[in-house]
Amino acid sequence: MQHSALVVGVSGIVGNNLARHLLERGWQVGGLARRPPSDIPGLQPLAADLLDAASLRTALAGQRPSHVFLTTWMRQPTEAENIRVNAAMVRNLLDALRPGHSVAHVALVTGLKHYLGPFEAYGQGRLPATPFREEQPRLDIENFYYAQEDEVFAAAARDGFGWSVHRPHTVIGYALGNAMNMGVTLAAYATLCRETGRPFLFPGSAAQWNGLTDMTDAGLLARHLEWAALTPAARDQAFNVVNGDVFRWSWMWERIAGWFGLQPAPFPGEGIPLERQLADAAPLWADLAQRRGLAEPDLGRLASAWHTDADLGRPIEVVTDMSKSRRLGFLDYQATDDAFFALFGRLRAARVIP
Repeated sequence: MQHSALVVGVSGIVGNNLARHLLERGWQVGGLARRPPSDIPGLQPLAADLLDAASLRTALAGQRPSHVFLTTWMRQPTEAENIRVNAAMVRNLLDALRPGHSVAHVALVTGLKHYLGPFEAYGQGRLPATPFREEQPRLDIENFYYAQEDEVFAAAARDGFGWSVHRPHTVIGYALGNAMNMGVTLAAYATLCRETGRPFLFPGSAAQWNGLTDMTDAGLLARHLEWAALTPAARDQAFNVVNGDVFRWSWMWERIAGWFGLQPAPFPGEGIPLERQLADAAPLWADLAQRRGLAEPDLGRLASAWHTDADLGRPIEVVTDMSKSRRLGFLDYQATDDAFFALFGRLRAARVIP
């Protein structure tokens, strides 16, 4: 029996890589986004706005997915607005699918802000001990991840489908025009440093430079999403999803520098945020793109400096426990430096970087 998937947020870093993975595995895949990509062979593109119930009904008319993967969110200026908007997106989607009575499983991708708090209170207050574990309670603070979860839980109780929640750390993977993409951001930054002679300076905190951390490869996350959707023991469970290795940025920064032929600048004890370092870089990138024949001249579509600064500027060590998935049989592993290198190679092959 062929499984049918609806990947919501198919233009993003998680959705793009998930759709490609499921198609390679023989799934029938519809990809929903305001502007779904046209370069994924076999994908059925579905254009709709998750905040527009009428456009959703039109786009999803006749769609009967067995599995729904929610991989998107919309950033708002306050957490109250994040909650209102992102909860409505989940609710509108599941309401639009309800008449078809086809959905057996809904997977929701959130992240470690479940444990760290939202951007307004990121890494502040009383946080659970690391490594983060799924059974740790929610923080006593408003968080749009919790609101998204609650929408899924309520619809599952009403309509009878199973669910899974996936909490990756920072995701490494290929996608352009994405709001949270550290890998492409660092590739653009390293390229500018090499081309202009600027120092390749770690932009984050001493805690991140010296402490342990982990990350999540988009390909591994895609495999985890499929595994949970098809594994009975994973039904109605939340899971952390990380690569399986840990590292210090003092080591990884040198590895990334080496790939680009750079010598990393000495860490001064506190980094200069990328938003400040790249404030004047848009025309430099546009000129570089013209001279070197690059595919994307708009640095704003490649670099999400604000998000990279938020992750690398955290004042605490962040390590994630993945024992729950291991006990249930998901044993995949991905070396994080190799994940970065694979992404950089793909960006070079696609002429995103020279």
